[in-house]
Amino acid sequence: MRWLLLLMPLAIALEHFAPQRALLIFIVAGLGIVPLASLMAQATGSLAVRLGPGVGGLLNATFGNAAELIIALAALREGLHGMVKASIAGTIIGNILFVLGVAMVLGGVRHGEQRYDGRAARVQATMLTLAVIALIMPAAYGAIVPDAQPQLDPISAWIAVALLLVYVANVAYTLMASRAIRARKPDVTDETAADLHHAHQAPQWSPRKAVIVLAAVSLGIIWLSEILVGAVEPASEELGLSDAFTGVFVLAVIGGAAEQATAIVAARQNRMDLAMSIALGASVQLALLVAPLLVLLSYVIGPHPMGLVFGPGLVLTILFSVLITGQIASDGRTDWLRGVQLLAVYLILAAVFFYVPDVSGAR
Repeated sequence: MRWLLLLMPLAIALEHFAPQRALLIFIVAGLGIVPLASLMAQATGSLAVRLGPGVGGLLNATFGNAAELIIALAALREGLHGMVKASIAGTIIGNILFVLGVAMVLGGVRHGEQRYDGRAARVQATMLTLAVIALIMPAAYGAIVPDAQPQLDPISAWIAVALLLVYVANVAYTLMASRAIRARKPDVTDETAADLHHAHQAPQWSPRKAVIVLAAVSLGIIWLSEILVGAVEPASEELGLSDAFTGVFVLAVIGGAAEQATAIVAARQNRMDLAMSIALGASVQLALLVAPLLVLLSYVIGPHPMGLVFGPGLVLTILFSVLITGQIASDGRTDWLRGVQLLAVYLILAAVFFYVPDVSGAR
């Protein structure tokens, strides 16, 4: 797929010289992300061999979510709070339903039943449940208390600080757990490296090269993502897609292309530990780091503060997605049928959102 890298300068040229060709720009930029995501998958896999699936998934989620953060900051400056919330919610839903679903189906078809660390998955699922609680409470307060808007902004700020502290604790726990596992099994790195070498049939990169590639590829993905965001609205109108469907599903799939590709590749290589860590870790990072960080930054760069008051449709969608993912990911094993179940929920939600004109709810 390396030849697809030529689509990146082509997308940049189309944006400057043919901005009216929105649909063509959208298609070219979207395909241009594919080889960058492939390079990110190889770099993350190399780091995961050295550092373990937990840290490898954390790194991939961080680099993968950089595009969402940059896009959200641009929208935040314009006061487009509804778009920011829809994009965050859609990416969370896409990671834990679509990405995990596809990974489980492809991995299960190829390898049968796959195993992973159920304890780590339960920790991540608990973090997502905590995020759902943080989203429900401001919306419930606004629905119960009359004229609650003046209080919702400081409530959201306090909740954002609490979520950031929990995320810092989660990162510390992940690093300590990974270090403890490697200390108990000093030979696990060599064994995993041999397995991954066999799967790739190519030598793995050094940690320094992998980090450099991750940084460079992330910049390329951010650039193409900004082009995609600029073209997605006119392209959606040309395709007849609603604003709700575009914000929650189209933008979410585009913004999370990097970690999505990496998780699916890992599942195909029978590395479900890494796939689960990437998909769940990216959603946890969005809910506990990106969303609260945007709330606090809105006091500085936005025309007015952004609260954590998501519309009822978005809150229910995230709640149902977290509930079924927690059930499926709790016992440390997976197969293709569980992937089909996750994808079925994703398709049901997509069908509903396709006919909803506006899901932004409150600002």
